Amino acid sequence: MVKSVPVWIWYTALRILLFAVPLAVLLLAGVNPWVSAAVAALFGLSASLVFLRRPRETMSSELYAARHRETPVVRDDDEVEDAAVDATPSERRDNADA
Repeated sequence: MVKSVPVWIWYTALRILLFAVPLAVLLLAGVNPWVSAAVAALFGLSASLVFLRRPRETMSSELYAARHRETPVVRDDDEVEDAAVDATPSERRDNADA
């Protein structure tokens, strides 16, 4: 079974391309690097707002769902980390000496 690539990777890659391609074209055309960077940034921002609406909304809803889960994700080492954080300074010192 093939896993699909997460939407945030696609969105990030497309945003980078929407900046890098105009930047490369402008630099190859001999435009000042600062002007090239500014124009490429404006183009990348504008193009991503117009053409990447669906991936942006998908990524946004996935991030919202991850932040507002009804039951938090529990990892194996959470209890050990909580105990280490909750330990008093003298308990930490005793455990470090052991």
